[in-house]
Amino acid sequence: MTPIAHIETPFDDKFGIPRQSGMTSVECRIVFDEGFRYPEAVRGLEEFDYIWLLWRFDTDEVWHPTVRPPRLGGNQRVGVFATRSPFRPNTIGLSSVRLLRVAFEDCGPVLYVEGADLRNNTAIYDIKPYIPYADSHPDARSGFAPHPADRRLNVVFPDTVNLPTDIQRGLMEILSLDPRPRYQDDASRIYSLCYAGREVKFTVNGDSLTVLSVQ
Repeated sequence: MTPIAHIETPFDDKFGIPRQSGMTSVECRIVFDEGFRYPEAVRGLEEFDYIWLLWRFDTDEVWHPTVRPPRLGGNQRVGVFATRSPFRPNTIGLSSVRLLRVAFEDCGPVLYVEGADLRNNTAIYDIKPYIPYADSHPDARSGFAPHPADRRLNVVFPDTVNLPTDIQRGLMEILSLDPRPRYQDDASRIYSLCYAGREVKFTVNGDSLTVLSVQ
């Protein structure tokens, strides 16, 4: 398959990317590749609130028939096809994101979206409109993830950190989701996360996450 576009996000590393789409309001851009920059190709798309993205996982990991989902604490194995693990026979991802607007810029049509769970510069294979009557099944069973992970951390920034408002707001959302592996709970450990070209170091103690530095 040939990528049709790439997405620009502040997620520079895998660590810190939301575990599911739709969990943040961080704004991202989808820029079409040469050969697909036709304004008529997105005609009518602005009438939809959400779109589906089919994209490529950036991983060289070998897939296995079973995986350990973070939602189960990383200790219990289930079948890979019963999870959304990135380590699959084919490295194809599927995400539903909110379409904020369709813009026409020097590089062609650009889609502004929020709620993406994709690493910066991820290749996108296809874009389709989200249709509620066909795509939404609110009464469906959800296996080992019947409810959203509502737990949010309280994020504390030092007074010495000075960031643009939109970057700090997005960073606080990402940190509040607790980017650590579910099985790690060491209050003395210093974690490092890359966001919007910045290295963020932090610790977590209970329900409180403290940012130590932003460089």
